[in-house]
Amino acid sequence: MIPDSPPTEIAITPLIQGSEFSDWKSLNDTIMGGSSRASCRSSDKGLFLEGNLVEEGGGFVSCRSPIFDKPFNLSKYSGLIIDVEGEGRTLKFAIACEKKPLSLSNLLKGDIRWVASIPTNKKGVSSIKVPFKNLEPARRAKPVRLPLRFDPTCVNRFQLLYSKFGQPGKINSGFSPGPIKVFIKSISAYL
Repeated sequence: MIPDSPPTEIAITPLIQGSEFSDWKSLNDTIMGGSSRASCRSSDKGLFLEGNLVEEGGGFVSCRSPIFDKPFNLSKYSGLIIDVEGEGRTLKFAIACEKKPLSLSNLLKGDIRWVASIPTNKKGVSSIKVPFKNLEPARRAKPVRLPLRFDPTCVNRFQLLYSKFGQPGKINSGFSPGPIKVFIKSISAYL
C-alpha cells in the first residue's frame, strides 16, 4: 500500500511537532533478542531516530510516544499526515488505541497496532498522508484475522518504525540493514 500524497488545500490540525517529541523513546529489536541499536533525540525542529539496523534476530528500530495520558479523539478526521525525512526508505507508522471493554481485540493476547507503510523521498521532507481507512490491524508484524475496525476515538500511542516487515505478514521489499537516520518533523490530523 502506498499512502496518498496530501492535497495542498485541506484542513490540518497539528498533533505533535518540534520539541513535543521530547518524551519519545526508542524501542528496537533487542527486546526480542536482536542486536539493532538506535536512539531518539528531540530538538525544537522534531525527532531524530539514528542508529544501526541488523536484520538477524529481529530487524527493526523505532521511536514511540509514551502512552498518552488523555487519548486523542480523532473521530472528526480522515487520517494523519506524517512529515518525515526517511532517506528513500519505506517506513511503518503504527497507532495504538485504548482497549474498550466489549471490543473483539480483548480476545487477543497482547496489543494490536494499526499500521501503514509510508514510503519516503530520498531527499527532503516527505509529507505522507495516512488515511484511517487504510490502516491494517497487526500484532507483532502479523495480520489480525478478526473483523476489527479502527477506532479513532481512543488513540493512545504513535510509533514510527523501520523494519524488514512492511504491512502485516509481508516483507518490506525495500528493506536495507545498516546505518539509519530518520527525522520526524510533525504528525498532524486532516479532515
